Amino acid sequence: MSKSLVLCALSAALLLSGCQSVNTTSGGAVGVERKQYMFSMLSTAEVNKMYAQSYQQTVGEASSKGLLDKTSNDAKRVQTIADRLIAQAPNFRPDAAQWQWEVNLIKSDELNASCGPGGKIFFYSGLIDSLKLTDDEIAAIMGHEIAHALREHGREAMSKAYGIEMAKQGAGALFGLGQSSLALADTVANYGMTLPNSRGNENEADLIGLELAARAGYDPNAAITLWTKMSKASEGAPPEFLSTHPSSSSRMASLRAAIPKVMPLYQKAKKS
Repeated sequence: MSKSLVLCALSAALLLSGCQSVNTTSGGAVGVERKQYMFSMLSTAEVNKMYAQSYQQTVGEASSKGLLDKTSNDAKRVQTIADRLIAQAPNFRPDAAQWQWEVNLIKSDELNASCGPGGKIFFYSGLIDSLKLTDDEIAAIMGHEIAHALREHGREAMSKAYGIEMAKQGAGALFGLGQSSLALADTVANYGMTLPNSRGNENEADLIGLELAARAGYDPNAAITLWTKMSKASEGAPPEFLSTHPSSSSRMASLRAAIPKVMPLYQKAKKS
């Protein structure tokens, strides 16, 4: 069976496996308007509940090891910045005002941060210490992570993985595909669907995060200085084609193009 026919079979089965087109957020000044396909039986509430349980487990483990920082100056900085960004989240989706947001700083050398479904935020001290982050740069990172949650990129990825698995099973039964053909289907799905969409999700999070930070009164130009620092810290990273993250050059080009769109929001926030 040809590659194109395998991909067509996968795509058709994916669309017929219970997915629905949704708009998780408004487009904002940055104009993120892409339609998303979510598996209808995998609801927002269910995903949020599942992640909340995992989040609390991780918080408990960090606390038991003395790695949960609630009192340092950096912990207070992170909480203050998060509060200002969270207050702007309803501009993209009103129901975010009812989310049970949580913010925790983890003492770790890891250069990482995340905001899971339902607004559960982790920030790692290694980011602040190693990159000597300003408040504006912390806001750029956190805004990016919050944007992933607002856009429900986690639920979208789960829906896609479920749909592709169903498609593989259906294509195998329908066309009598052997293991080698199914392996080819995996490769086509991975490089033709999963990775490009993941890079697209990163770009969406960059743009929405930029606007969140601007609305909260943080300088959007900090996104450029942040990713310059991140680029130096991640030398030797894989090329963009094989990565779920955009290359630093394409990421910064996209951000530079969007900064003029959000600068009036930043200037308005600074005056208020």
